[in-house]
Amino acid sequence: MELWFSERHTPNVKLSISIDRQLFSGQSEFQRIDVFDSKEFGRFLTLDGYMMLTEKDEFIYHEMITHVPMAVHPAAKRILVIGAGDGGVVRELTRYAAVECIDMVEIDPLVVQVCREYMPKTACRFDDHRVNIIYEDGLKFIRSKENEYDVIIVDSTDPFGPGEGLFTREFYGNCYKALKEDGIMVNQHESPFYEADAQACQRAHKRIVESFPISRVYQAHIPTYPSGHWLFGFASKRYHPVHDLDAVRWDMLGIKTGYYTPRLHVGAFALPAYVEELLRDVE
Repeated sequence: MELWFSERHTPNVKLSISIDRQLFSGQSEFQRIDVFDSKEFGRFLTLDGYMMLTEKDEFIYHEMITHVPMAVHPAAKRILVIGAGDGGVVRELTRYAAVECIDMVEIDPLVVQVCREYMPKTACRFDDHRVNIIYEDGLKFIRSKENEYDVIIVDSTDPFGPGEGLFTREFYGNCYKALKEDGIMVNQHESPFYEADAQACQRAHKRIVESFPISRVYQAHIPTYPSGHWLFGFASKRYHPVHDLDAVRWDMLGIKTGYYTPRLHVGAFALPAYVEELLRDVE
């Protein structure tokens, strides 16, 4: 008998992946967590039935949410990661020798535990001496922080359930306060393609624009996410994501990537006309 995992992207569209077996299923205080194994995408993690990452395409998401701000900031030493219990962002950040401290705030300890056991490709750097894992609501954690971080990476789930508070005006305002005077915040911005996702994308963009003097959106192609077309938000107190990119400095670090390059970095900020219009409507 064939086994399939299916996720509805809209009432009329769904993604289905043939699975070999289910490796884990459990209910935490916050959400249902499942891990499956598949021929096409390898192991993949879902939360409440929504795809979070697969072994085959996770590198795209994690490289684009991490290396874009790190290539722009000239001296990022203290990093805050909110969410990211799968470990992919932490893995990419630990490749920077200049980084001194990575605070990872994850609301659900079971996500980290499950990923350590079943998703070793992403959860492989949690034991780096620079990484501090804090099990707390990111919205609550950041309220008390001021002028503390060079970069904040918000690797949240979708804007409902446990991740809902990470898309509010209050949260982005607190991120602004927690950043140093030249700090950068990057967040996942949802997809612009389907109507409900596009509205979530507009809401997040509107609130970030209200909080930061520099706010831009960039894109990546991630096959297992709704429509495959995914956006990220770049917000900064000082640095422009393209004009202040130091491609030579980043290249000299010798970080081997599968998706990100400085040339791609520049191109990722050139958005399709329909996306520009979508964002312009709320700016």
